[in-house]
Amino acid sequence: MTAPRGTDLAWICLVIAGLLEIVWSLSMKASDGFSRGWMTALTAVAIGLSVWLLSVAVRALPIGTAYAVWTGIGAAGAAIFGIVLFHEPAGAARLACIALIVAGVVGLKGLGG
Repeated sequence: MTAPRGTDLAWICLVIAGLLEIVWSLSMKASDGFSRGWMTALTAVAIGLSVWLLSVAVRALPIGTAYAVWTGIGAAGAAIFGIVLFHEPAGAARLACIALIVAGVVGLKGLGG
């Protein structure tokens, strides 16, 4: 079974939008309360591009699926990079919850959209 026309591009836009959500969450943290100019600017640009790409993706994908995948990529990515870059806690329960988010995103992608 082939994907409907535009669906593949929609998924690509959605994944990029999710990655940009990671960028803006990390740059927001690095902006130190929006007191660092370049990090503040990066945050604003990444938010704008992320939301725009999400809006492009929902032209071809169900909003529930797209929004869940978008936030899932952002949440899992921000949590993982928070552990790596900002030395946030990495307990077993937290890592298991991140794995559940990733499983949910993979499951939603597998169900199509």
